[in-house]
Amino acid sequence: MFTIGDFARYGRVSARMLRHYDAIGLLHPDRTDPATGYRYYGAAQLSRLNRIIALKDLGFTLQQVQAVLDEQVGAEELRGMLRLRRAELEEAMAAAAARLTRVEARLRSIESEGRMPEDEVAVKSIAAVRVAELTGTAAGFEPEHITPVIGPLYDRLFPLLGTVGVGPSGPGIAYYEDAPEGGGAIVVHAGVTVSAPVGPLGDTGITVVELPPFEAATIVHRGSMDGVLPTAQTLARWIDANGYRSTGYAREINLECPDDRDTWVTELQEPVTRA
Repeated sequence: MFTIGDFARYGRVSARMLRHYDAIGLLHPDRTDPATGYRYYGAAQLSRLNRIIALKDLGFTLQQVQAVLDEQVGAEELRGMLRLRRAELEEAMAAAAARLTRVEARLRSIESEGRMPEDEVAVKSIAAVRVAELTGTAAGFEPEHITPVIGPLYDRLFPLLGTVGVGPSGPGIAYYEDAPEGGGAIVVHAGVTVSAPVGPLGDTGITVVELPPFEAATIVHRGSMDGVLPTAQTLARWIDANGYRSTGYAREINLECPDDRDTWVTELQEPVTRA
């Protein structure tokens, strides 16, 4: 038997917490000395304590914890519940991290206001290029809408190309257009440069298209595309200040795409004409 202090030490909790669990009926001591009121716990009770703490740390209320434990949930079922809750928390953390990235991008854009780029932007004549692409529709042009669409498209694109023996002959190219249904929806084109004939590639769902030449104001973005906003707005300010007018969404040319998204190098090519 362990004193409440020893049991708290083995369970990595406080004695005060154990007293509270006793008071609400969540974890009673194995024995209470009738004369002194001292609480004593058995080693077997660490199992229940571990379940209480795990459920509590995963966001369950103490009332919910008690309901789960009183139903005598088995170890395998409990593991399944914890895995599910862990996945939910990981998803929430990823969403929070993405929001933080977007907030930081807005902040960098605000901080750069009033500073015009000198050598960052170049006007180029972009040649026609042939790309193999998959398409999807995003609810809007915000990163939180584009990223969940374009990522899976690229994840599918390259393995499918391998099944028909077509390999890239140049960089990846993503481009966008307003969806026919309107309402702010965006058609996302996830493509890669190829030398294959124009048309469908078998039954893969991939289509090879030839993108026409155009005049573009270009700028290089370094880092994850979730943080592209300051670069895109730098380009927009340059276009406005130098007598040009944008005629569509910028293409994204994937110059370097290692596993670490923060080291990506992407050229934005925005179609322009003289204002």
